[in-house]
Amino acid sequence: MDDYRLKPDVLCWRCDTTQFTFKTTGELPLLEGTIGQDRALTAIDFGLDIKDGGFNLFILGQPGTGRSSTIKKILENRSSGNPVPNDWCYLHDLEDGTHPLHIRLPAGKGREFKKDLDHLIERLAENIPKIFNSKEYEEQKKKIAVDYKSKHDALIEELEQEAKSKGFALRRAVNGLVMMPVRYNEPLSQQEYEALDDEAKAGIEKRGAELQERIDEVLRQVRALEEEMRQKITAMEKDILLFSIVHLFDELERKYAEFDTIIEHFARCKKDIIDRIDEVRPQKEPQVVLAGMKTQEEGTSFNRYRVNLLVDNSALAGAPVIYEANPTYFNLFGRIEHVIQMGNAMTNFEMIKAGALHRANGGYLILDCREVLFNIFSYEALKRCIRNREVKIEDMAEQFRLIATVTLKPQPIPLDCKIVLIGAPLFYYLLFQLDPDFRKFFKVKVDFDEMMTSCREHIQQYALFIGTKCSEEKLLHFDPAAVARTIEYAARLVEDQERLSCCFIDIADLIREASFYAEKQSADRVAEKHVGLAIEARIYRSNKVEERIQELIDDGTILVDTDGAVTGQVNGLTVYQLGDYSFGRPARVTVRTFLGNKGMVNIEREAKLSGPIHDKGVLILNGFFGQRYAQDKPLALSASICFEQVYSGVEGDSASSTELYGILSSLSGLPIKQGIAVTGSVNQHGQVQPIGGVNQKIEGFYTVCKFRGLTGEQGVIIPRTNQRNLMLKPEVVEAVAEGKFHIWSIATIDQGIEILTGVPAGELGENGAWPEGTINDLVDKRLRKFAETAQSFNSKHN
Repeated sequence: MDDYRLKPDVLCWRCDTTQFTFKTTGELPLLEGTIGQDRALTAIDFGLDIKDGGFNLFILGQPGTGRSSTIKKILENRSSGNPVPNDWCYLHDLEDGTHPLHIRLPAGKGREFKKDLDHLIERLAENIPKIFNSKEYEEQKKKIAVDYKSKHDALIEELEQEAKSKGFALRRAVNGLVMMPVRYNEPLSQQEYEALDDEAKAGIEKRGAELQERIDEVLRQVRALEEEMRQKITAMEKDILLFSIVHLFDELERKYAEFDTIIEHFARCKKDIIDRIDEVRPQKEPQVVLAGMKTQEEGTSFNRYRVNLLVDNSALAGAPVIYEANPTYFNLFGRIEHVIQMGNAMTNFEMIKAGALHRANGGYLILDCREVLFNIFSYEALKRCIRNREVKIEDMAEQFRLIATVTLKPQPIPLDCKIVLIGAPLFYYLLFQLDPDFRKFFKVKVDFDEMMTSCREHIQQYALFIGTKCSEEKLLHFDPAAVARTIEYAARLVEDQERLSCCFIDIADLIREASFYAEKQSADRVAEKHVGLAIEARIYRSNKVEERIQELIDDGTILVDTDGAVTGQVNGLTVYQLGDYSFGRPARVTVRTFLGNKGMVNIEREAKLSGPIHDKGVLILNGFFGQRYAQDKPLALSASICFEQVYSGVEGDSASSTELYGILSSLSGLPIKQGIAVTGSVNQHGQVQPIGGVNQKIEGFYTVCKFRGLTGEQGVIIPRTNQRNLMLKPEVVEAVAEGKFHIWSIATIDQGIEILTGVPAGELGENGAWPEGTINDLVDKRLRKFAETAQSFNSKHN
């Protein structure tokens, strides 16, 4: 047993405080960069430098490894050296009003352009009403009206003379001109007309029909004159209006002469104002559209000439870095807002709002993959934007309506943006496997590691990290011993004496908690005891279930033996995972062997309480027994294996060596020491393989033994390959140093069974036989007896 017993100095790695030259971390400079992520940083540099399409970044890693903070810091540093992207504006579509047009302007020019157009509209709203109220306008309009009146009067006078010559008089009525027969310059009454003879009546009717034709012709000429007058007035008004507004645009056209799209827009604006002369002409009285409701003020009719400044980059000093925490469809790709007017949803081009992609255009956009996938439409629309290299603002509800409605369809904006998705490895591999487009659009994999080597460089950087965190958050600084204890805790998190955890969110929390306890004790700095106190307090807040299970073991509800020896019974070790806290406790494994041909019967499997990995571990035992004991005889063995008092399921193969020890004990008849617990998986060659949670398992069995009373014979057998994973609590290390508790590391099943039984396992001789009295010899003889009994039984019954 002494050959495999571990010494106290290998049970936990200790950080050497002599390598620190500071008295407190307050003397250290601030940490620059990221610790232990060389692979990820190389990938980030590559992804940001390459300009080809599709080389967007997917940053994968566990939360707390510095994914978000690292990429944000790198992008902020890079963005300052990049040019500021252009501003983007939307203008009203003066053709049909449903397709607003975009304009690209240099950074800061968009705000200036908007200000200029707002001033232009103010001047238009001020000047145009003056035009129609001016003396010149009234004189020209009066001149046209006088000319029309003279022509109109001449036509009417000529018609009246002709009517008089035919014996008629003309009277003006509501529905036009009415002719009346006259005699002696007096209109004929109805009685006088009836008194005329038939010949006179016929003459009047004939002359009246001829005159009516002439009246109709004159009225047509009058209407033509009226239309001509209106056209002349309109043409005059347009000429005056154009002359009055041209000078308002001239100054802006000279200012923005280098922007062809703006010059074209000014030309469309002038044409639109002229074409809308009836709308821009001031109304003498407000129009009443509903009871008590009036139309909008005159000035609002010019709002169609304003500019919607969609993206204003005037305040930037470099390329934008946008992190969208809530990547809904509208937050990413923009929206078209509406207002309710008289029960109707109204909108216009000024209600087009930018999304994160618009603001990040020309720079970088950071998104959480999980949030993108959870928000409906976002992921597919994001791929369309990358594929088409444009951002298109759409109303996604439109495709679900039964009736199509008229809405705005803004001109898509060209997209030049590096997109960074951050997510867990699960999301990356699922998308890579299930989405054929994913590998086209996110070609750069940035893999953040969960651990790093515990070299001197990384230890020094860890100290810088602690000092930086204390300085940034105004915490008490750490002395070298406290730094060393914190780094040891980082090694414990990954259960490796040669590596440190990269999960800095846990380390940062420990720094805050240790500082809290130091302040509570009125200390001027954080010492090693404060770090230890923070760790113990964190455990105490989470170990209620652990204590309840320990109470059940203490009062005998859960059966666990820590002394004596029992055949076919072994103390296995299990790990309970409860969210952020895990702990180990022993579980009794019992085995019964008997004659049969069922092989290894796993009761948990039969009861559907075991997972596939556990079942695999049990099935491996068949291969072990077949290779070792069934070369010269058949196996006539049935073995019943059970985890006693386990009702919530068993998973993992770390108990396969425990089950094998139980089978060997049952077959050999040798009892197993109950003061020793076992963990480790096994292969078909009998080699013991590494397992997880080795520290929790050892500490869990130690706790049970401590409450029962340490005898100096108790301990745990672990795989030799797990020796580097030992980061045990000081209490356990101290007990081992005092000889009250033991830890053995083994490489094979034979070594483990020797420790458990105190009997040599034995090696197969050249003659094919096992040494007499060894465990393998006893097992082989028992199995041979089973085979002979089975053969004899079959012979008698066949």
